Amino acid sequence: MKLLRYGPHGQEKPGLLDAEGRIRALSGHVADIGGNTLLPDSIARLKAIDASTLPLVEGNPRLGACVAGTGKFICIGLNYSDHAAETGATVPPEPIIFMKATSAIVGPNDSIEIPRGSKKTDWEVELGVVIGKTAKYVSEDEAMDHVAGYCVINDVSERAFQAERQGQWTKGKSADTFGPTGPWLVTPDEVPDPQALAMWLEVSGHRYQNGSTATMVYGVKYLVSYLSQFMSLQPGDIISTGTPPGVGLGQNPQVYLKEGDIVTLGIAGLGTQRQVVVLG
Repeated sequence: MKLLRYGPHGQEKPGLLDAEGRIRALSGHVADIGGNTLLPDSIARLKAIDASTLPLVEGNPRLGACVAGTGKFICIGLNYSDHAAETGATVPPEPIIFMKATSAIVGPNDSIEIPRGSKKTDWEVELGVVIGKTAKYVSEDEAMDHVAGYCVINDVSERAFQAERQGQWTKGKSADTFGPTGPWLVTPDEVPDPQALAMWLEVSGHRYQNGSTATMVYGVKYLVSYLSQFMSLQPGDIISTGTPPGVGLGQNPQVYLKEGDIVTLGIAGLGTQRQVVVLG
């Protein structure tokens, strides 16, 4: 099942994608895609609905982020061995954890704004893991019971803010529009192996990233268990699991986003995104 949110920013409504790729309205069944709607019993009830009986949404509405009310946007750094190599970093002995402000979250096709003073705004296609049931001190064997689904994330980053200024990475990751999320939340029954997903990203027609979740150092099951040892994970929380090689920072010479660029990206089975780059 592919769950989504559609409509103007701040007025999104819940929906799902039917077998023909059309949006069906879910407002008669749930208030939004987030919180208690992501609990296993709620997801099971939505799966039991005959999509053909739901109202068809006409036209081509804007898609919002596929999850509402995210409390924590947790990111994992240097989680692909080949990406660590391109940046000259070593693979960490434990996952590198940092937070991205939830105010960065936007729809999958909304514009990316280059922050004022930025000269090194970069891209990162990432697999997003959405929590569906509270996870606290869970084992790896239990971890997947707490996952509501998966989505595409562009972990947009300002490298100078991130690494050349004092402090932690968060300020280079959290500008408004730096978290395009979606287009849909894909439930685990449609993703039999999250560690075998092809992923790619292009900037203005040039493919920079062409990787696979198979090269993750720390997989989804491990990350959910690991993070739950340090903080409880709540329904709607997002884990952005890292990026494969091909970021602008890793190019020789380095390449960064500029006004007018068009970023397209996707993950097999999870959909695609498209963003126009504008000045913030």
